[in-house]
Amino acid sequence: MLDNRKNKRYRTLAQVRIPHILEGENLLKDISITGCRVESTAYADIKQGTQYQMEIEPESSSKIGNFFLSVEVKWVRSTGYTGEVGFSVIASPKGKHFQRYVDYLAYRSSQP
Repeated sequence: MLDNRKNKRYRTLAQVRIPHILEGENLLKDISITGCRVESTAYADIKQGTQYQMEIEPESSSKIGNFFLSVEVKWVRSTGYTGEVGFSVIASPKGKHFQRYVDYLAYRSSQP
C-alpha cells in the first residue's frame, strides 16, 4: 500500500484521552504534524468531520509532558467492539510539547 502523505507519520504507543467520547484503552498508533491514528478498545459513536480536544500522554521515554490537540475526524474503521480513527490536527495549544514529541519520534525512527 502506497503512503502518499505530505508529512511522514511516526509510530508510537502514547495514551490518548477524549473525555466522554473514547472510553477504555486508547492508543496513539502514529502521528505527524498534520494528523494521527488512534486505536480504541471500546466502541465509540464518532462521526467523520467532528472536532474534538484530544489529550496525549507521550511515551515516558520521551520525557515530554502531556499536551492537547484540536483534531477533526477524517475516517473511522470499526471492527465490532474496537476501532481505529484517523484525525487531522487543527491546532495545538501547547505547540512546543507537540513539536518536541514529533521531533523525538523522528529522531528515534532514524536510529539503527
